[in-house]
Amino acid sequence: MVMLFLGDVGGGELLLIMLVVLLFFGSKQIPQLARGLGKGIREFKDAANGIQREIEKSIHEVPAPEEKVVERIEPKPLQEYIEPEIVEETKAELPEIKPAPGSIAREV
Repeated sequence: MVMLFLGDVGGGELLLIMLVVLLFFGSKQIPQLARGLGKGIREFKDAANGIQREIEKSIHEVPAPEEKVVERIEPKPLQEYIEPEIVEETKAELPEIKPAPGSIAREV
């Protein structure tokens, strides 16, 4: 039997460990200790398997696209963005454009 921290444990060493456990805990306590140890190992394995399942599930699961909230902004007339004095100055500087002869033009 090879354990990580004990190295090679022979039959004599194993018998000595069992004798010390029997003397320290008594014959009535050993089954309860073994049961508690078994339950602890089982719970640890169940938790490890649950975590592994969750990781595998999250790897294979495609994330849902996030909903984007778009606020609709109504356009305002250009005059609300520009000061009235600037609009009047610009109108005065623009030359009057006349339609070319023979073109289709409407009065606005």
